[in-house]
Amino acid sequence: MANPRIPYRLSSTRTPLPPLDGKRILVHLVVNVENWQFDQPMPRTIVTPPHGRDTVPDVPNFSWADYGMRAGLPRILEAFATRGLPASTSINAGVIDAYRPAAEAMRDAGWEFIGHGMHQKATNHVAGGEEALVRESLGALAAFTGTRPRGWLSPGLRETVDTPDILKVAGVDYVCDWVVDDRPSWMTTKGGPLIAMPYNLEVNDSIIYAIERHATGEMARRVAFTLRRFERECQKSAMVFAIGLHPHLIAVPHRIHELEEMLDTLIASPEVGFVTGSRLADWFSSAVPAEG
Repeated sequence: MANPRIPYRLSSTRTPLPPLDGKRILVHLVVNVENWQFDQPMPRTIVTPPHGRDTVPDVPNFSWADYGMRAGLPRILEAFATRGLPASTSINAGVIDAYRPAAEAMRDAGWEFIGHGMHQKATNHVAGGEEALVRESLGALAAFTGTRPRGWLSPGLRETVDTPDILKVAGVDYVCDWVVDDRPSWMTTKGGPLIAMPYNLEVNDSIIYAIERHATGEMARRVAFTLRRFERECQKSAMVFAIGLHPHLIAVPHRIHELEEMLDTLIASPEVGFVTGSRLADWFSSAVPAEG
């Protein structure tokens, strides 16, 4: 079936979007900060079990993610801070209790908090229902930061058929699950319009390094190629360049230099500006008001 939430249109026929603060390529750095539960099967693995038999606890794969929270995240915080870059974190609300110093460091750095469920597992089929999970996770983030999250990124980008409706009722302004364009789009929900915010599957360290298993350097290569193309296309309309990052992937010792290289490549372009999800939502809704 055709997309049930976002009407189809060629990107070349859409209303051009204006620059934001004079910039036409708007880079959204999204750091996925997750709570992988020790007593549950791991949502993704780097070490396969002997003879293919999964075990719980899964110490090596839990440690893979836990390392990112301990040693990887400080490297990302430093890389952004030394360059004065804004960022967003799509964060499991369970991180607040499991890794409180990490949550405090991101809050104190001024990162925008985007809802990402309670733990790193599918949003649907949860005890108490999806609506209760969304409400609980957004409430926990609001209590911790003092600001109710305006954005949402489902764990694994996995939704139910009702997720956008539930998010709209919960007061969410934008969702990053619908990776359909390089510009925001309005999507329909039972409660009114919701912004589908660009995210990125192919310039995303989880896809490149955990799923496709490329050698270090591939992500920087894709960033450079994407930037080159966007520098051409942005002359007709401003674009959003979302980059998905995970502390246990991009911030290990043999890859952190790659993140720094990507940031410096982007900074060097006169067309690039760095923004948070909320700034993008306000810019888009002002430029293209929702109908109805």
